[in-house]
Amino acid sequence: MKLDNKKIFKTLNPNKVWVPILIGLGIVFAMFYFDPNVNTKTLKGVFDASLPYIFLAILVIIFRDAGYVYRIREITQRELTWTRAIYVIILWEFASAVTPSVVGGTAVAIFILNKEGIKLGRAISFVMVTAILDNLFFVIGAPIILFFAKGNIFPDSKILENQLENSLQAIFWISYGLYATYSLIMAAALFYRPRVFKWVLIKIFSIKWLRKWKHDAQEYGNQIIEASKELSGKKWSYWIPIILATIFIWSSRYLMLNALISAYVPLSLDNHVIVFARQVIMWIVMMISPTPGSSGTAEFFFGQFFTQFLDGYTFVTSILWRLLSYYPYLILGAIFLPRWIRQVFFKKKKTPSQSHD
Repeated sequence: MKLDNKKIFKTLNPNKVWVPILIGLGIVFAMFYFDPNVNTKTLKGVFDASLPYIFLAILVIIFRDAGYVYRIREITQRELTWTRAIYVIILWEFASAVTPSVVGGTAVAIFILNKEGIKLGRAISFVMVTAILDNLFFVIGAPIILFFAKGNIFPDSKILENQLENSLQAIFWISYGLYATYSLIMAAALFYRPRVFKWVLIKIFSIKWLRKWKHDAQEYGNQIIEASKELSGKKWSYWIPIILATIFIWSSRYLMLNALISAYVPLSLDNHVIVFARQVIMWIVMMISPTPGSSGTAEFFFGQFFTQFLDGYTFVTSILWRLLSYYPYLILGAIFLPRWIRQVFFKKKKTPSQSHD
């Protein structure tokens, strides 16, 4: 696999933070201007929040990020120090925040791990493992949490009924089917029959109108084989911590909003489950968003999914939700990126000449 440094540095560009910020602010302004239920009195509602629950929401975010840092260390078999793991996660989150969710930051993550001294083949395998585990959490966890939500998963929204009718449910189940199929195929390819996967891939891309991508398919097949070699023979002592960390990370990601909503309105146990479940649905909607980090899409759908619980506090909660869960990674990425570039590219280049002197 050849990493296109120019493309990656176009993604890892601190100036890119302005695009999602402007989109998000534009949507928030439009909601404020056009929604008759939103006014200056609504904005003052931000001060009605229960501080212990706000603190809990922030604490849950910190736990989630600590889980990410722990998981990448365990996946790389502690090849990364705690400091380097923090850099990797911040830059990975930054890359995800400035690219459309459907694109993601996979290539950037491989690039970052590689520049941290991990061989390319191993970096590919580690990123693939995180992707498969994240997808499997959704594939396995979604039916369980939706079962406990007792059918109250899709929001009762006039806007969504007028614009999407029943297509929101269709989007969710089609997306779920695609995620499940992709995850199972990739898991089978990585852990069971990588060479068969490569053979099938080459056969598919030997079809006349797909032939121009045959070389890329062959390269991808080689990556899977290389990644499979790296992961084969790993014991349960390797897999259990990273599986548990994945469950912890995604549970924390969703529970943050439960805490934030609880800061404004009391939630029963059943409502907590419904809020959690609806985030699973909204995550799928956000994943197919064409905007960087689902900016704008997230703010719009938040109101449709959670106004049932928040009523007059919906607008301020949506702003707080994004301020806590999204914008910090844009800011941290813009701060840490120049430092990381100096550490990885320039200090390493100076070392040989310094030792020569």
